[in-house]
Amino acid sequence: MTTNNIFKQINGNIVKLVSIPAISASLALAARILASAIFIGAGCSKLGAGYAGAQAYMASVGLSGELLPLVIGLEMGGGLALLLGFQTRLAAFALSVFCIVSGVLFHSDADPMQQIIFMKNLAMAGGLLAFTLFGAGRSPSLTPPPLKDLNFCP
Repeated sequence: MTTNNIFKQINGNIVKLVSIPAISASLALAARILASAIFIGAGCSKLGAGYAGAQAYMASVGLSGELLPLVIGLEMGGGLALLLGFQTRLAAFALSVFCIVSGVLFHSDADPMQQIIFMKNLAMAGGLLAFTLFGAGRSPSLTPPPLKDLNFCP
């Protein structure tokens, strides 16, 4: 079997797997959980003791700390909306713009660590744009797929 045929077979098996509604819905939920976690966590970290530090960090790049409540609202509100599949396209688009803007404002430094964070922001924006394009996906069903649908042998 050639390498090309192996990849075709693997790709075909993945297509079969994700075409099962319960699998597709579970993957959509997992994607929303993974994509939203960083925003919800970042928003929560800016509350309480982290508030003053976040304001100071914003001021260090010339932004008013008065914008911080909007940032927290976007991170937590957008993250929760993405997680719950509520207005997913809108939330994902807003978060993708936020990732790009915050990457440029805070992480476009020559420092290698800041460059990594900048690239992470761009990667997250790309994933969020996929949510913008495709939406939240199906809601998971509690009914397991029939076992016959899991046969991947030709």
